[in-house]
Amino acid sequence: MTIVNESTALRRRLAELGEDRALSPYTGWNRQHLAVLADELLMAVRPYANATHSHILIPARDGRKISPIDGLEGFARSFMLAAFRLTGEKGNDPLGLIPWYSQGLVAGVDPGNPDRWPLPDEQPQAKVEAAALVVGLHLTRKWLWDHLDDGDQRNVVDYLARVIGTVGPNTNWVWFRLVVEQFLASVGGPYDDGEITADLQAHESFVREGGWYADGVTRAFDYYNSWALQLYPFLWLDMLDADHPDRSRFTAYKDRFDAFLSDAARLVGGDGAPLAQGRSLIYRFAAAAPFWTGALVETDVMSLGELRRAAMGTVKHFVDRGAPDERGLLTLGWFDEWPDLAQDYSGTGSPYWAAKGLLGLVFPEEHPLWAATEEPLPIERLGGVDWLQAPGWLLSSTTQDGIVRIYNHGTDHALPGNELSDVDVYAHLAYSTATFPLITKAGDPLPDSSVVVVDRNGHSSQRSGFELLSGGTDHETAFAFSRWRARWMDIAEGQRDYGNGFLGTNTYGPTLIVGSIIRREWEVRLTLVEPSADASVPVSVVVTGWPVTGQVEIDAEQATAASGVLRSRIVGLAGLPETGVQRSHDSTPLPGETGTPWVAVDAAEAGRWLIAASELSGVAPTIPPSVRIMGDRVTIEWPDGCVSTTSLPEPTGL
Repeated sequence: MTIVNESTALRRRLAELGEDRALSPYTGWNRQHLAVLADELLMAVRPYANATHSHILIPARDGRKISPIDGLEGFARSFMLAAFRLTGEKGNDPLGLIPWYSQGLVAGVDPGNPDRWPLPDEQPQAKVEAAALVVGLHLTRKWLWDHLDDGDQRNVVDYLARVIGTVGPNTNWVWFRLVVEQFLASVGGPYDDGEITADLQAHESFVREGGWYADGVTRAFDYYNSWALQLYPFLWLDMLDADHPDRSRFTAYKDRFDAFLSDAARLVGGDGAPLAQGRSLIYRFAAAAPFWTGALVETDVMSLGELRRAAMGTVKHFVDRGAPDERGLLTLGWFDEWPDLAQDYSGTGSPYWAAKGLLGLVFPEEHPLWAATEEPLPIERLGGVDWLQAPGWLLSSTTQDGIVRIYNHGTDHALPGNELSDVDVYAHLAYSTATFPLITKAGDPLPDSSVVVVDRNGHSSQRSGFELLSGGTDHETAFAFSRWRARWMDIAEGQRDYGNGFLGTNTYGPTLIVGSIIRREWEVRLTLVEPSADASVPVSVVVTGWPVTGQVEIDAEQATAASGVLRSRIVGLAGLPETGVQRSHDSTPLPGETGTPWVAVDAAEAGRWLIAASELSGVAPTIPPSVRIMGDRVTIEWPDGCVSTTSLPEPTGL
């Protein structure tokens, strides 16, 4: 079959629509633009389906083997998108989505079909896809499910019922079993009330401050809040009968969601960029899910115009930068294909989880969401700083350049004291909407946005398992401090990457206390090598700044890397006399070379604060802050004249 260049078709159709700046002054997109994107994504995968449509086998350019679970992922996740599209069109189906996906569904659950799907009790990933299937089946019930014959319905029920009795990670995965069993209950199939209750209780155990959820028991804060833990509760509630007692849970879920939503909106960059942090970033514009969810639950935290601005901006950010690709496909990558971004659980169909970023299509054309004029994002109205308690993040946003930055003293996908390897998308000290962390699969010796002790072999120490000491804000500045034992790991072989750190053998170094004090584009980063018997020998400490990727101009002497207007600079203010910039190639999914500025000292003196100032900015440079330490307090004069004083934590001497 000849494969049409769907991406070209997408751009052509979007160009034919033009921009709607009257209704959408920020993005130019309305519902038609979103519908065109969905339609082109759905049509682009069809040439990669098998004869019965049960498997959509997206090819892998890196040569990886395609398995049946990849085919199920391609089907289930694109079916979820088709269901959103059909719901908003009230079953109107010019693309023939219903017969196409009905055929694939019937074939996939047919136990006698050699191309049947992997079963949820024989392949754990099939349980994830079963949840996507039931979301689609629930939404399209009167157009698809109700028109299946009894035998086909029975096969679907038998397939889904394989979820009952299975166990999985105590994470967002609890929702996969839960929604599948709830759908089974809604169609008269088997289910286990005890398992539903247990899964709901597990979800409650993830609740943290400010409406956030941890993705399990560890400090795992990421987009699984946005596209899973904040979304599935409402999809599940919609499956319940009107008089079901569990409908009373709506109020608690919505209260948490509203609190989280106000934070999520502040994490979107002025260009629509999501924060480059956390696992499964190959899901791209699925990060828009909470803003559509806001419309679904009729939040009063954001207006419809604000919700649409945030969601459309996130989706359009990727479309404007080349996703989907020239074939019209979503690949393992960010803008372009870059397989190193994927975890080992990701297959070629995985990126279609991005469908959740198009959830807004469930709202028909006449819904008030589509008539509301776009309103500015929080960063487009007013920048500022804050302290997000649950993830342990300092937040800084600057309206002039549209950059959102977080400074991380609370998230590492681990627990205090855990001795796992650092995960690049969790354990660094800073992330932003304008940069991408170095992925150490590429072999760079220094991680970005970090404080490391470098051993005699040039290896950087690990941070995961750190202890949060303090954090807070007066809304002029914000601060946080954390402590950890520097260690170097010999990582054990044969481990799979599921987004958490690896196990290995550790060699230990000194204990570090590291603090971030922030205002606008600047972070003052303080580092103390704690006095101890182990710290009697001076150690080499390197403090790294933001990574800038693109056509990078580097000034090693000034520890500056710039690409266009974006600039990263780090200045040693006390005890860090050495400067440089690490050059990296193909170390992030962004195109181009990456420059990471650093300052360092070969022999750090224990008990003496090392001070650096790190800047990430897209506007004209300012002078660095000036810093003075008096006893247990640090006073900073910022470039705009603001003066702040912050208490320093006391060394433990451990």
